Amino acid sequence: MDLENIKRVYLIGIGGIGMSGLARYFKKRGCVVCGYDKTCTPLTSALMNEGIPVVFHDEVDNIPMNFLERDPHTLIIYTPAIPVDSPLLKHFKSGGFVFKKRAEVLGILSKGMFTIAVAGTHGKTTTSSMIAHVLKDSGYDCSAFLGGIASNYNSNVLFGDNNTMVVEADEFDRSFLTLHPDIAIVTSMDADHLDIYGDKSHLVESFKLFTLQLKPGGTLLYRNGLDLNNGKTYAANGIADVQAVNVRVEDGSFYFDFKNGELIIENIKMSLPGLHNIENAVAAIQVALQLGILPDKIRTALSNFKGVKRRFEYIVKSEGHVYIDDYAHHPEELRACIQAVKTLYPDKKLTTIFQPHLFTRTRDFADGFAEVLAMTDELIMLDIYPARELPISGVNSEMILEKIELSKKRILSKRDVIEYVKEQKPELLLTVGAGDIDTLIEPLKKVLDNA
Repeated sequence: MDLENIKRVYLIGIGGIGMSGLARYFKKRGCVVCGYDKTCTPLTSALMNEGIPVVFHDEVDNIPMNFLERDPHTLIIYTPAIPVDSPLLKHFKSGGFVFKKRAEVLGILSKGMFTIAVAGTHGKTTTSSMIAHVLKDSGYDCSAFLGGIASNYNSNVLFGDNNTMVVEADEFDRSFLTLHPDIAIVTSMDADHLDIYGDKSHLVESFKLFTLQLKPGGTLLYRNGLDLNNGKTYAANGIADVQAVNVRVEDGSFYFDFKNGELIIENIKMSLPGLHNIENAVAAIQVALQLGILPDKIRTALSNFKGVKRRFEYIVKSEGHVYIDDYAHHPEELRACIQAVKTLYPDKKLTTIFQPHLFTRTRDFADGFAEVLAMTDELIMLDIYPARELPISGVNSEMILEKIELSKKRILSKRDVIEYVKEQKPELLLTVGAGDIDTLIEPLKKVLDNA
């Protein structure tokens, strides 16, 4: 399919982070763009403010007139999260429209561009955003499709004037197998999405297939210890082809030196905390060096990288209170996040509010969640956010809580959480989860700002 011939685009599930990036891309290209999503969110509101109409009822009557008839210049993009019995989905499928998954569209784009694709069960959003920022800030330039809102640009899609594209490669539904990268990075392959893959071995197999998607002469870079080969390894605290050394914390910030066997870049200041983010930065530096970007420009770019919304994002940072929000929803993501918080604030009592995401993930990793959440000083859990799933008998937040040996632990509703924080005024607060826990951010910020 030649995307140059597309004039109209309708996105079913337009409010998703990946889908909204494509909506903005085609709008920038001059296409007529609109779409549907289940609920109104800050992201759908932002799209509407940018001139992209969004409807919130899955009804054929809501389709604009110029999208009702099949046309070779009209493209329908959908996300696998949309139910198969969706009236909109059925209408466009039965109507013979040009019909593509979000991942397929990214795959078509990647074939015609120099593509840097970042995959991993966690770490891919921050790493891809970091790479895109280094390319932008250094003057090298790029376009980018990101899985989060990059704080430096307040967007999940960046537009460049060259032929380079940075893209987050999503393993869900094996979407990343549509991509054809020139440089592939794999940050992690922990068991996840077992509702799709069944077990970890099938997930790892899928990642190996992704690395075989490299264009001829392409480069593979992967975190040391992963079951991959034929590429370069990187690490933040171990021996690898590319590594961070002399990692330290000074005045509340992380510093490290970069070493790759050919050169050393000293005294790199990280704007984001944690060993996991130093690891992400090591991969970003190696990619930038391969593209010929000078070390001084890389160092400067990393020092002013502001991160990604909901990835270790400071909501309140005052003399009396620190409030951090993070998207972490897998045990290993939670471990990295909590360790980073406790490294930065070793003398403060940590209160963590966690919302489990998906019944299947809660069931599959209950022991892992319990082990990691026990690292906090006080734990508040919300009910499970179901997303695309129906409830599973016996799977709930209580099954995690009862495995944790903490004197201060409880399950609260979102409304009760706000009242509890108002009463307790915690000095160090962390909210974590991938569901709708982000709706608590502004109310909790208001409480702590006035505490």
